[in-house]
Order: sequence, then structure tokens, then C-alpha cells
Amino acid sequence: MIPQDFIDQLLTRVDIVDVVDRYVPLKKAGQNYLACCPFHKEKSPSFTVSPSKQFYHCFGCGMHGSAIGFVMEYQGLGFVDAVRVLADSVSMPVPEVRHADPQAEQAARARRLSLEEILAAAAVYFKQQLKSSPAAVSYLKGRGLSGEIAARFALGYAPDAWQNLAAIVPDYQEEYLVEAGLVIAGDEGKRYDRFRGRVMFPIRNQRGVIIGFGGRVLGQGEPKYLNSPETPLFEKGRELYGLYEARQAIREHNRVLVVEGYMDVVALAQYGVAYAVATLGTATTGEHVRKLLKHADQVVFCFDGDKAGQKAAWRALENSLPFLVDGKSLSFLFLPEAHDPDSYIREYGTEAFERQLSEASVPLSGYLTRELTRRVDMSTPEGRADLVKQAMPLLAQITAPALGFIIRKRLAELVGVEVDEFDMMTGQRKAPARGRREYRLPRQSAQPDVMSTVRRLIKWLVMNPAWANEVEVRDSLPLSGDIACLAALIERAQACVSTPTSAQLAENFRGTPFESQIDSVLQASLRDPAELANPDEFDLDMFKSGFSRMMDACDDALYRQLSVRGLEHLSDEDKRLLQELMRRMAARAVHNPLK
Repeated sequence: MIPQDFIDQLLTRVDIVDVVDRYVPLKKAGQNYLACCPFHKEKSPSFTVSPSKQFYHCFGCGMHGSAIGFVMEYQGLGFVDAVRVLADSVSMPVPEVRHADPQAEQAARARRLSLEEILAAAAVYFKQQLKSSPAAVSYLKGRGLSGEIAARFALGYAPDAWQNLAAIVPDYQEEYLVEAGLVIAGDEGKRYDRFRGRVMFPIRNQRGVIIGFGGRVLGQGEPKYLNSPETPLFEKGRELYGLYEARQAIREHNRVLVVEGYMDVVALAQYGVAYAVATLGTATTGEHVRKLLKHADQVVFCFDGDKAGQKAAWRALENSLPFLVDGKSLSFLFLPEAHDPDSYIREYGTEAFERQLSEASVPLSGYLTRELTRRVDMSTPEGRADLVKQAMPLLAQITAPALGFIIRKRLAELVGVEVDEFDMMTGQRKAPARGRREYRLPRQSAQPDVMSTVRRLIKWLVMNPAWANEVEVRDSLPLSGDIACLAALIERAQACVSTPTSAQLAENFRGTPFESQIDSVLQASLRDPAELANPDEFDLDMFKSGFSRMMDACDDALYRQLSVRGLEHLSDEDKRLLQELMRRMAARAVHNPLK
């Protein structure tokens, strides 16, 4: 929704040193600034901010990005909200790409604000009612909660009457009460409060805005827990209860614990385990996992040990697979039967509960392997073949290369085959083709610890965007993968009116197919402090010669691919391309007669 040129201007106006220093005190260290990382615990500072690159990077946990990225991570905001925070700080009005109907867009924004306002007013009302409800106060005290914790989570109480909220609105018939999920419109125009006779748990988004409620019935009654319905503000599959309140603790521990109920979150916070969040009456979704992995390197799902808990855990595993990241861990903790996190920590205490987290939780790889082998008869070839069949759709979703390989290797050992054979059985790798060889453009090294030439060029270019003007991408080459990413970086850098900073160049690719490639290159390449501390270490001549060699390799591979097909099978366009390739190769031979 925000034009790219505005983002470029914003990153030119703000200084990342000033932005970070508002939240984390920085100290000058040579050309850069240092601090202890705000995203994980450390004793020696490894969090580096580069004023020349307008980039931050932690050499301890790997977090990195622009000023926008820092605000997103530190405050837990989405991209648009982070842009607005930075724009406000330098008095830049944020333009937006308007819809075809500006009036409809303005009406939608006004409606959203009115929903936020009525939900905030309802939270204040429920909080006031809690003070005058001995039964609700007694219930919370009986669950071991203090007034301090109740205030921290803004707990309240909805009296057991039909139209409580009529006391806080001018007109109880207003439609926005229904749209906010606070009022139900029944038959014959009758209206009544959705929440009655319940302890109320406000649900906040990452900005701290109340977007819905959860209500726990006092005494007996069904349903025991009641959530707000889906509204323009509230989508269960995207939100997590307690995430706003837990942000600081999650950063300090670099861990987030996912539980199943509001009371679990609140009770754990009461006992010092303040990094817990809960899903909102729905299974863990991929969006939940994506959001959690942005906040911490360790995610622990805590479920009851019964059949329902096992089912919920497997669903969480399935939805997590596409979002796994090497260097981050997901694990599963199953508490003893008859216990949930609330009851366990109250009976055994904080130390015993955290010991369970450390010693009894099962990593995702182990849980996946355990469940797959449990479902089949591993003593027979048929059973092992069944395991391969069941593993195929799961393995296909794993995008974390190192973890995916390790899981496949372990399953291959259990099946009794080599990992290459297992990969062919599960479709992860094709069997070698017989007959004519297929020629493809150069691909990066398969060795995970060796940076390919192309990735090195991407790193150098992101660190030195001005170098884009020193090279030229050759016409007619069908580029893909990292090579296409490099070409896109060069094209964007050359198109800028003035040379962009490293942060600006990287931000240009947020939300594009190349974002993950650029990000992975940065994560792999910025681990040497000298990369940021000594920018003069970069060598322009090495970049130009490396780029030229890469272009030559592309030419050679494409020449082989075309020539092996035979002239009679080439189109006129292919023949012209082959002729151009031969011309370039001949010119190269003249300049480099020994090659």
C-alpha cells in the first residue's frame, strides 16, 4: 500500500543510529556502534549498527535489517505500522496507494477506528465491574492470581445480565456493537450482550490495541471459554493471546511457550514464566508459527498428554513445516495426564515447570520421526514402505535445507537405505537420467559452508550499491535463482536517481520473490564483524572480475545447451542467440588467448 519511492525517501531521512539509540543505548566503536543485543541475552556486545550501510546486525543471534526492520522486530509491528512510526518521527506524512473508491476506503478506516474505540471502552467497563464483583475476584484469587497480574492483563468481568453494555453506549441498537463482536442480534430484532457472567480477558494485537475478548464462565456452564467472533479487527488464525504482554520476556529468554488457554498464560506469568502465549480456540496455524519465529529462536508447544493434546500437537507440527528455519527450533512438551500448565506450575512450582521445558520437551525432528515410526510396523518391508509414503507430503513442505536433510537422513537410516535412495523414493531427488545429458545454467555449490560466487557477488553489491554502475547484465541470458536475484539488484540500483544505501537496496525487495534469497545471503555473509567494521576490505576489481566470470559461465552453459540440440532443432531466435554467444566467446578468446 505504501509507494516504494516513499520508503526510499524515508530511509534517506532517518538515521538508523538515532532510531536504534532511542530503544537501545549505543556506544561508538570505530566506524560503527555497538550494544548488547535487545533480541537475545548476552554479556558482551555483539549488536552492531553501521551508519554507512544504514544496517544493523547482531553477530550473536543473526538478527539484521534496516531501520524499518528494527522497529518491526523491537516493537512487534507490521511493516506498514513500522513505516508510520518512523515517518512520524521525521514529520513525513505517509502516502498510500488509493483504491478505486477513496470514499469507501475512508469509510472502512473510520469503521475500524470506531470498532477499536468501542472495544477499548468495553475493556474499561469490564475492568470496573471486576472490582465490584466479589465472586469474580474470589475466583481469580482462588486460581492464585494477584491484583498486579490481573491489572497487567487488564482482566475484567461481564455481569450476568442481558444488556450490560447499554450503560456505555448512546444507542444499544448501533450496528458497530454487533460488528465488534460484543452484541448478538437475535430473532425479532432482540439484542443481548455476547459475554455475560464471565471473567473477561482482553485480546490485544501487536500494537497493544484491543481487538477482541475471551470470556471464562464462573462456575458451571457451557461453553467454558467463549471468544469474540471473527471481525474486521480479529482473525483467530492470525492472533495470539498474551503476545503483546510477553514481548519483553520473549526477547530476554529468546523463547516463546505456546499453550492452549488464557488462564495458562496468566497463571504462568504469575509464577514468573512470562514468555507464554495462547492460541485463540483454534489449531496452531502457519501464520502463528511465522509470527512466533520472528520473535524468538525457540518455540515450545505445550499440550496435555491426552489424545486431544496429541492431535493438537500433530496439527501444529504439520502447519509448522513450511515455516521452519535453520538455526531456530520448535519443540513439543506433553505434561503428565490430568495437568495443564496452570495446574502443573501451581502444584510443582516454577523451577519444576522450567525443568520440564528443558528436559522433557521433544524437538520437532524427534517428534516427527517418533510419530511416523509409531504408526507403521517397522519390522516389515511393507511397514517401512508405508513410512516412506506417509513421510513424502510432510518432507515436501520443509524449506529449511539443513534440518530437512537431517530428518531425511534419520528416516533413511530407519528404513535401511542411503539418504540419496530415500530422497529418490520420496521425490526429493530425481533418479539420474539416462541418454542425452541436459545442460543447465551454473548452479551454486551444494556445500552449505561454501558461499557460491554468485552469493558473494550479491553480498558485495548489497554492501556497495554504487558498484552496480560498474557492470552490465548481458542481454538474452535466461537467468534464474541467485543469478536472477543479482541481476534484479543491479537493475534496481542502476534505476535509482542517487546511489541507495545498503538498507534501501535490501528494502526494495521486501515482499518480492527475491526477499528470502537476499535475506539468506545477508545472514550467511554478515557473520564476520570485519564486513561491517572495515568496508574498505571490499574490492571493486574482484567484484567486476567475479561478475565477468559469472557472465562467461552463463554464456558457456547456454552455448552448450543450444549447440547440443543441433541447428535443425533451433528456432530462428535461438540461432540468433547462438550466433551472439559465439561472437562473445570469440571476443573473449582474443582477449584471453590462453583460456
